[in-house]
Amino acid sequence: MNDILQSLVETPAGWLALAAILAALEIVMPGVFLIWIAAAAAVTGAISFLLPIGTAVQLILFAILCGLSVYFGRRWYLNRPVPSSDPLLNDRAARLVGERVEVVEAIHNGAGRVKVGDSIWTARGADAPAGSIVRITGAAGSELLVEPS
Repeated sequence: MNDILQSLVETPAGWLALAAILAALEIVMPGVFLIWIAAAAAVTGAISFLLPIGTAVQLILFAILCGLSVYFGRRWYLNRPVPSSDPLLNDRAARLVGERVEVVEAIHNGAGRVKVGDSIWTARGADAPAGSIVRITGAAGSELLVEPS
């Protein structure tokens, strides 16, 4: 394996092959990360084609370019967020707002428990006896905020 890796980084064509392999892996395992490493490998290959630099310098150049490309790639994506068709996808508590749920442990002095689906959540809100129905109005961390429905 070391021989294969060494032969890849000794020639400009090897760097370009490495860039192609990394780009292909990005397609198979999307995550918008390997593409930046592939870009660094391609630039390293282009520079090593234009300038007669040794393997050690190529590896250092590749490391620097990897860091720079990942840094600027991350900044590029942070400045251009991709809008989601479901912005609450990973926010379960926020998805529950508006749902009517049953109080399973009386809400007393503002705290109690409610049943949501097949799970029990801590709830905060106006006092309510067990068995009553309340509406979820929001969430604070892992606690649901409720009001009488």
